[in-house]
Amino acid sequence: MKLKKKEKIFEYIFTLFIIITLNFALPRMMPGDPFLHNTGGEGEVFTTHTVEQIQYYREYYGLDKPLYIQYGTYLKELAKGDLGYSYYYKTDVLSIIYKRFPWTILLVFSALGFSIIFGTILGSISAWYRNSWQDQILYILLIIISEIPAFLIGIFLLVVLAAALNFFPLAGSISHFRDYSSNFEKIIDIAQHAFLPVMTLTLARIGGIYLLVRNSLSTVLNKDYVRTAKAKGLKEVRIKYIYALGNALLPLLTRVSLQLGAMIGGAILAESVFAYPGLGLLMRNAVSVRDYPLIQGIFLILALMVMIANLTADLLYKKIDPRV
Repeated sequence: MKLKKKEKIFEYIFTLFIIITLNFALPRMMPGDPFLHNTGGEGEVFTTHTVEQIQYYREYYGLDKPLYIQYGTYLKELAKGDLGYSYYYKTDVLSIIYKRFPWTILLVFSALGFSIIFGTILGSISAWYRNSWQDQILYILLIIISEIPAFLIGIFLLVVLAAALNFFPLAGSISHFRDYSSNFEKIIDIAQHAFLPVMTLTLARIGGIYLLVRNSLSTVLNKDYVRTAKAKGLKEVRIKYIYALGNALLPLLTRVSLQLGAMIGGAILAESVFAYPGLGLLMRNAVSVRDYPLIQGIFLILALMVMIANLTADLLYKKIDPRV
């Protein structure tokens, strides 16, 4: 048992090392130079640097040194908890991420919660009424929705519910220059801005959870202990929600950890569609201006979130099912 724990710890440490290495290498493999010009948005060029200025900036930030020296410096600074200094925003990366991180957390975990709740409910209905018309309609509908890319779902919701019907704001996370009469009014405003991005991520990921619950619960319903519970005359509600569904949801823990990674990837696209000021939109802007430290910082934070989710799923799975 101790050997397996050591192997697991080594796996996570090795994975973290690979992530850090890729985090350093991938931005530098992109074409372009971070100091060739400063861009403000979609193709807007504000300042173009001279050759002398580019050379000065490269020396100032250490990009003129060999890659192995840059890599060593990156590891040393990372060990101190320093994520670097943004080339574009001219401030430390950690403070930039700190301001944007809560908005991404709001989107990701709200969408994850809703996809689990609705996916479990719909998957349970399909399993309990397997091969009925309810099951067939739900199966076809959710398979179709799950095959549509998240950004297309987002654009459709933006055009219909925001632009055409004016039910929700077009962009942003909060109304600027608005005086709120209470904290509740502010929460409602934030919820209205977050509704469409959360709905986009939920619709894009609900299909996987639905299929998992449907198939897992269908298998559990044919187990001997479920038949025994029916033979004892136990109430149908107790059989469905305690005996059957409780055991069918064990694989969902593993799915949730994988779902979190997919949610984070989808959040980058959703935030771009709705101009939502989270890490996803920040990542897109950082890539467009080749801001290496900012790209590295965002990627590392998102990767650590996924690793923590995987570790949590492992620990919870062992607690719930001691046979693991």
